[in-house]
Order: sequence, then structure tokens, then C-alpha cells
Amino acid sequence: MRHLLFRLALGGLLPSLLLSAVPVAAEDSRPNILWLVAEDINPHLGCYGDTNAVTPNLDRFAAGSLRYKNCWSTAPVCAPARTALITGVYPTRLGAEHMRSLVRIPSFIRLYPELLREAGYYCSNNNKEDYNVQSAGKVWDESSNRAHWRNRKPGQPFFAVFNFNATHESQIRRRPHRLEHDPAKVRVPAYHPDTAEVRHDWAQYYDNLTEMDRLVAQRLEELEAAGLAEDTVVFFYGDNGSGMPRSKRWPYNSGLNVPLIVRVPARFRHLAPPEYQPGAASGRLVGFVDFAPTLLSLVGVKPPEWMQGQAFMGRFPAPAPKYLFGFRGRMDERCDLVRSARNERFVYIRNYLPHLVYGQHIDYMFQTPTTRVWKQLFDEGKLQPPQTCFWQTKPPEELYDLQADPDEVRNLADSPAHEGVLRELRGALREHLLDIRDTGFLTEAERHRRLQGRTAYELAARPGDYPLERILATAELAASFEQAGVPRLREALGDSDSGVRYWAVMGLLIRGSNTVAAAVRDLRPRLEDSSPSVRVAAAQALGLYGTGEDLGAALRALEQLAPPDKNGAFVSLEALAAIEALGEKARPLYPILRAMPSEDPNTVERSRTYTGRLLAHLLGTDAGEGGGVPARNQAAPKINQ
Repeated sequence: MRHLLFRLALGGLLPSLLLSAVPVAAEDSRPNILWLVAEDINPHLGCYGDTNAVTPNLDRFAAGSLRYKNCWSTAPVCAPARTALITGVYPTRLGAEHMRSLVRIPSFIRLYPELLREAGYYCSNNNKEDYNVQSAGKVWDESSNRAHWRNRKPGQPFFAVFNFNATHESQIRRRPHRLEHDPAKVRVPAYHPDTAEVRHDWAQYYDNLTEMDRLVAQRLEELEAAGLAEDTVVFFYGDNGSGMPRSKRWPYNSGLNVPLIVRVPARFRHLAPPEYQPGAASGRLVGFVDFAPTLLSLVGVKPPEWMQGQAFMGRFPAPAPKYLFGFRGRMDERCDLVRSARNERFVYIRNYLPHLVYGQHIDYMFQTPTTRVWKQLFDEGKLQPPQTCFWQTKPPEELYDLQADPDEVRNLADSPAHEGVLRELRGALREHLLDIRDTGFLTEAERHRRLQGRTAYELAARPGDYPLERILATAELAASFEQAGVPRLREALGDSDSGVRYWAVMGLLIRGSNTVAAAVRDLRPRLEDSSPSVRVAAAQALGLYGTGEDLGAALRALEQLAPPDKNGAFVSLEALAAIEALGEKARPLYPILRAMPSEDPNTVERSRTYTGRLLAHLLGTDAGEGGGVPARNQAAPKINQ
């Protein structure tokens, strides 16, 4: 019956209210819930064993709480990570894995504050939202910098969120700053160069942790002073990895592993997990996608079937999972496609666009001094592996042993001794992608082209409209570098599905000049493909490795596809990246680019600057001449990420 109701809901035949219309615990037996959220931090806290951290308040809090060692934010950047939190659904199923995409979701999917409010809770958010999804209904009772649990009705249980910006990426580069931590004593990870700038940024990050620790203490004292500490379950966690480059934005453990500390008062200890002991640590694998069902479980509401996460405490706990899953999609103005999985010890990374360097130029990331000096030293040839890796192209697969290699710099994907765990995690990831119907194997532009009034979630539910098995198989072959797969890629260029055709073109492009040169006749028709993404990929391949005639045709195609006001921001970002990849071959297009509008007026407001940022980087200091692109030496609009 439960599965029947779920299928009816998918078809829109069952009011969404029924999915949450389950028995609710008596009000006097339900806890208040307080979330304290720090932005952009890994578990660099004293209670997690970091001897450089000065976090006495969180250390005391942890001494009376349960500390989770293996919590992943599901996404390594805030907006999609908060999508996982607010929905309990993988953003990759919703089409919300890209930074600031603000997608529509089906009406039956409810954001957790809506469900808590229906259960009688007062829900306040102070004050970051940034959920990457649109909601049709009222989400919070109050969401502002004045929002507070004190504003509830007398005796009403509350759920309250307080967000701390002191540790945000932007605060690492804030100058002037007088350091409290000694730069000489910070630990520089193996992938960063050991320079004064890098040490300063790491020391400032630790200073920010100390400031955040003071702010957390104020909220805990507030709760204690109100006499509510014994009535309130308190969560402290980070929203994604640290703001240092190669942490945030990357689905390694360094970008996904965040602290999670939960205090459950004695009177609600029956809602705690079995391993709960004050001061104890749990090895359970927990992801952000699990938080929404856990909230419902804590207040006595059975999580609805459409939530893909699993409750890890409360009245309806689920068994501990064997794996956690992460992802990387478009990060601001740069497209990418990476998926990751981990068990208790190993992290597996699958790079579906291995021809792209890790450290693609993202304007916001390059405002951090560490990023700039790191890239400068690489360009000057002054670095050795593993410091060089971030500025080079990626292998198709990566495997890291977190016990022996916590910095994740020794790739074991080719190690015969680790072949078994590689197969295990590769298979677990593939099963996950198919199970949740990951929509990311269509480009963002192609996915929007196919929606036709539907949500990405609904598109993914229809195999006829989204043949994921075929598309994924082609993507895996494309990214593998296997020359034996080239005949299958050439055959797939004529597939009826544009997603398959896209990956067929990408597979040839990824393999380089000889492969493309041998397939030029098969690639030329793709310049007229019905899918703009296929046309962009074909133009890049033919422009790089085709004949002079092919280059001319490629440039004409990219000239048509680049304007964001005509083709939309997502097609424009793909076309501009292809133009950048062509280098000097694309120089004839530069006058046209300078005169081109820098944004798509229909793009989500907070992401409207992305095409302009990529244009400015592509065109350099002359980017502002004759067009709507700001020159590189002008102040670009800054947005918190």
C-alpha cells in the first residue's frame, strides 16, 4: 500500500499532504530542535583532534554530545548542499546540482520546514536560505536576521536555525587582518605549496574558527538562560568543506567532510541512536540528504517515501548505510561533472570530463590569495607533484585511502592491491546513479530544453524521455580513454537520443587529435545537431583537430551559440568554454564577443553574472571595451557562495 500511494503521488493523483499525514507524537513529548550551522569548515576543531584549533566552547559542547566522524555535505558547495538538506532528496535527481540553479520541484515534494510547521512546530531561520529549488508554499514562520525561536507562541515547540558567516570563504581573504594563530604552526596539506600566502590563509581560517566558536557559545548560553537546554536537541555542523581551494567545490573528503555534533538531552535520550554517549564518537556514515528525514523522525513524523535520505535518529531510524555519495556539477561559470562515493575508509572519484583541469578558473575562487599564488607557482614551473595536480587534467578514476592518505594525493585506482575496493565503489556509485535517476548526465542546457513544463525530477522518472542507462554507459565509455571503445562512440554519434550523441562527441574529443581526425566525417553532421550542447562539443572537437575548413565551420557555429541573450546562459557558458579551449584559433571571434551582451535576462538573478565573468576572463583586460562585459580590473559584483 505504501508503494502504491507513492506511485499515485508521482502521478499527481494524491495530495501531497497525505504523504506527511502520519501520527504525530504528543506535543509534550516532542523536543525543540536547534541547528547551529558554520559555513565552509571541515572538522578542524579541537574536539576532532586538531591541535591547532582554538575552539573551547565547541569542545565543551562535544564533551556532552555525540560527535560524527563521517558526515558528508553531499555537495561541496553551499547552494546544492542546502538543497539536500531542505528536501531530503539528492540534488542530482532534482536537477539542482549546479551552483545557483533554482529549479522547480514537483508539488508533492515538500521542504522540511513546511512539514514541521504542519506538525505544529514554529520554524525560524536566521538567516541564510540559498536552497537552489523553488517552493510554492510558505516555508518558514520567519526567515530574516531577526528570526528567533523566542518569537513562537507560548509553549509551542520550535525548530530554529542560526547560520554563522564568520568562517565563510570570503572571510579567509578579508584584509587587513591581524592573525591570532601562528602561520608557522599551521599544517599545510600536501596538495598546497608551502608559502607565506598559503600559511597566512590557513592561519586566518583558524582565526575565523575561533570567532565562530564564540558565536556558537552565545547561542548555547541563550538557550541555557531561557531554561530550554534540557528540552532541545542541538545540532552543530558545517555546510561544506573549508573555503580553501581544493576543499570547497570538490567532492573529495576534503570538500565534503564536515563536523556534525549532536546533543540529545536526557529526557529525549530514547530518540538518540544506540551509540549515543556524552563525549562519544560515531563512525556511522551520514549525509546531508539524511537530515530532513531525521528531523521528521525526531518529532514523531514518519519520513515520506519520496525522501531519498535515511533517518539516523528519532522514532523511525534506518539501518546505517554502507556508502556515502557526493557530486560536482557547474561551479559558478564553469561546467564539470564529477561523482564520488566513500565507505568507512576509501573515497572513489569518477571524472566524466577528465580533459578539463581540476582548477578551472572560477572568478570567486581566484579572489583567495592561496589560489593565485598556487597557480602562479605552477605557471612558473616551481612546483612538484602533488602540488601540480590541481592545475592539470584529471584521470577517469581516483581512489584514496583516508587512513593512510588523509590529504587524498596518492591515487590507488591503478593499484593491483586495491582492485577489489575499486570495483566495489565503482559498482556502488553506478548503482546509486541509476537508482536515484541522476539527471546530471544531460548538460544543464539540454536538460532545460527537454523539460517542456516538467520538472527534472519528473523527466528522470520517464525512461523514454531520459534513457539514463544508455546515456550513462556512453558517458562511462567516453571518459575511459579506451581506444577499443572508439568504434562504439562513432556509432553512437547517430543515436536517436541527444544525450548519447553528446557523450559520443565528448568521448572523441577527450581522446584527442588522432581520434578526432579519424572521425571528422562522422563529426561534421553534428554541427547541425538539434541539441545546442552537441553542436558546441562538435565545434570544439573539429575546431581543435579538424581541417582549416572544419575550423571555419566550428567558429561559425560557436558565434551563433555564444550570445546568452539568444541561446540562454547555459548554452552560452558551454560555447564560451569551447572558444577558450580553441585558444588562438578562436581569435577572430573576439571582436564579436566584445560586442555581445554579457548576460541572459531570463537567468536566475544570483547567477546572472556568470557569463560575464567567463567573458571577462576569456577576453582579459580588454573585456569591457565595446560591450557589456566588465573589464577585469573593475570590481565585479560579489555574492556569497
